[in-house]
Amino acid sequence: MKKINKFGIMTICCVVLLVVFALIFRTNPAPEMQDYTPKVYASVLSLLPPVVAIVLALVTKEVYSALFVGSIVGAFLYSGGNIELAYNALLYHEQGGLVVNITDLSHAGILVFVILLATIVVIMNKSGSATAFGEWASKHIHTRVGAQLATVLMGVLIFVDDGFNCFTVGSVMRPITDRHGVSRAKLAYLIDSTAAPICIIAPISSWAAAVAYAVPEGVTFNPFQMFIKTIPYNMYALVTILMVVLVSVLKVDFGPMKLHEKNALKGDLFTTPDREYQTEAGNTAVKKEGAKISNLLIPVIVLIVSCITGMVYTGGFFSGESFMNAFANADSAKGLILGSVFTLIVTFFLYTSRGVMNFKELMDCLPAGFRTFCAPMIILVLSWNLSGMTSLLGAADFIKNVMNSTAASLQMFLPFVVFLVSVFLAFATGTSWGTFTILIPIVCNVFPDQYEMLAISIAACLAGAVCGDHCSPISDTTIMSSAGAQSNHINHVRTQMPYAFTAAGVSAVGYLLAGIIVFKTESSLALIATPIALGLMVAVMLIIKKFQGKKELSSASTE
Repeated sequence: MKKINKFGIMTICCVVLLVVFALIFRTNPAPEMQDYTPKVYASVLSLLPPVVAIVLALVTKEVYSALFVGSIVGAFLYSGGNIELAYNALLYHEQGGLVVNITDLSHAGILVFVILLATIVVIMNKSGSATAFGEWASKHIHTRVGAQLATVLMGVLIFVDDGFNCFTVGSVMRPITDRHGVSRAKLAYLIDSTAAPICIIAPISSWAAAVAYAVPEGVTFNPFQMFIKTIPYNMYALVTILMVVLVSVLKVDFGPMKLHEKNALKGDLFTTPDREYQTEAGNTAVKKEGAKISNLLIPVIVLIVSCITGMVYTGGFFSGESFMNAFANADSAKGLILGSVFTLIVTFFLYTSRGVMNFKELMDCLPAGFRTFCAPMIILVLSWNLSGMTSLLGAADFIKNVMNSTAASLQMFLPFVVFLVSVFLAFATGTSWGTFTILIPIVCNVFPDQYEMLAISIAACLAGAVCGDHCSPISDTTIMSSAGAQSNHINHVRTQMPYAFTAAGVSAVGYLLAGIIVFKTESSLALIATPIALGLMVAVMLIIKKFQGKKELSSASTE
């Protein structure tokens, strides 16, 4: 019955929307895509495709068709109902077409990196190294709390890139969290809530470089120094990292996550019937006699070092650039590919020289790695297509117009407003980088001479972008966190949302307070807003825990 309902909902939504768009916005013969502007450009309808995709994904609990339907809606909005133009835009438009997105060098690089990293994970599983590490860790990590905190710690230590963080932490910590009965949804949350938040406050990361590039030319401040200035004001990142620790230590689970964790304690790590990762070749850690922990630690350490080296190499470090400038100029995708290829070669020679695996076993891991991460790669490609369609409809210009028309009259509350707008835009488009690239120039124009307010507002923009990215089922980082934890993607989205919204509410209060303080005093006293927000997060978590305790006690007394 559920399958019929899902199919019915999706079919009705798709047919009704397409018919309405075709009738209202229909055009004559298909115009050329060059210099073509759709009728709904930069209107509120530009945000409709991601809204359709997100609603369908959450209602039907199925992401592939939801993303595709959202892209189709975007294509028809773009074409004004002309089927030929919609088809060409959906597949071949140079800014958002499906085929173009796959062949884009940056996107193709991410896909290649995913395959290479998946292959390394499969090799470590089949070699028995992952099992050996899990057995070693079980002697030092004795509790579920310890397993979760170890995951958080590893996520904090790998601050170079969020995608790299997701896959590495997931592959290393998954056997340990499985052993201690931590649900895959909880593992995905732990990964996601340390990946982007730590990257957005780390000066040496691909995110710091992206923020520096987003600052428009002609400003009177140094972009990298401004990024450093935003770190203590990045309340969502700081609050989220604190919240992850509190959730682990206080054992606070609420929303859909509570059911997943209860089931995990009973032996069911997935909760929902689907087990798309459980049966994939190479996902089961093999136990081998004489397997060594070093067979896992050496490839992981080599991977981290070589990826950092690869990134600074692409930024010109070995050609005379400083380390910081090399990071700012780095091609992340290219650097990560270089690092993963080098790691794969080192792992190959390490395992063959030690007699861990033979040549044929290693070669069999290549297709197994591809099959393992085929599902998240499909989601990534479809999400890029949806993001491209949203871009063609002028969603960025729509947000710019709204911000420019209200910014002057809301200066005191601008950090609060920027945070909320940034959350919404990142949630709708699934891209944090795209969000702060749009909003940072607007903020710089509003406060060209007010340095403290400018720093707070840029921090609010960055924080909101990460928050919206966390909540969105079409976000790259959310998808990669699901893949790293090998959790059902919609399960991860649904269980993470209540936690992300809680951290967002606390952060919003912090930005409201910071904006008022700096507007009234014109000083750095606004820094006090950050410890207040952190303290509020502790209070909220303690209240939730106390409320849960009373509820469980009440339930027990009625049984």
